Amino acid sequence: MAKSLNLSLFQADILWQSPDANIEILNQWIEKVPEHTDIIILPEMFLTGFSMDVHKIAQKIDGNGVTWLKSVAMSKKMAIIGSLTIEEDGKFYNRMLVALPDGQLKWYNKRHLFRMGEEHNYFTPGNETIVFGYKGWNIMPLVCYDLRFPVWSRNVNLKYDLLIYVANWPQARSEAFLALLKARAIENQSYVVGVNRVGIDGHGIKYAGDSVLIDPKGKFMTELIQTPGIINCSIFLGELQDFRKKFPAHLDSDYFELK
Repeated sequence: MAKSLNLSLFQADILWQSPDANIEILNQWIEKVPEHTDIIILPEMFLTGFSMDVHKIAQKIDGNGVTWLKSVAMSKKMAIIGSLTIEEDGKFYNRMLVALPDGQLKWYNKRHLFRMGEEHNYFTPGNETIVFGYKGWNIMPLVCYDLRFPVWSRNVNLKYDLLIYVANWPQARSEAFLALLKARAIENQSYVVGVNRVGIDGHGIKYAGDSVLIDPKGKFMTELIQTPGIINCSIFLGELQDFRKKFPAHLDSDYFELK
């Protein structure tokens, strides 16, 4: 079982609805990722920005963006995570994809669609979470607005060790982004990662980044930055397990199931 997991959080300035140009930029940055990295994490809709022009930006599950993710994972021998707009059976999903070094592809469809941005008018919500195993860790991936709904990330029976949110979270609500990430870490006794974008999108909305890693006690383990770049950090399973043994709050949690 791996004692540590090395993460590279890519805080990107996403070019609006320009998949090929964004892939070119990402390729340049990925060359700077340390060789010991286990997982590269990209923002929400990392190839297009948070666009509702689904007929223009959507791709199939075997499209160029997904193929690129798989090729990076296999060539670099690292997992890589990020969300894309995927079309399937005439429906559109904000799908968080996990490409693994062995060629496997796992995914989660965003459950909570951001109605203030009219996302619910264009996308179909997901109906289940996933937890995937990687190098001895159990990891749950979620997307942006999901962060505001703690029931959806509830760590029942400590089913996961790392909770990952990818986001396009505007600067105007940065304080909420950081406060909610911290709360999710404390209440779920888990490491939490939030990877956001920077820059200005096609609607003129500004993003401050503030991508961060938080430990299960609520401590910020990385510095906040507001520019494009890669944040390299590590988490330690032994430390997490020791904390859970010393402070087993999960044993007193209320059991329930979503209907």
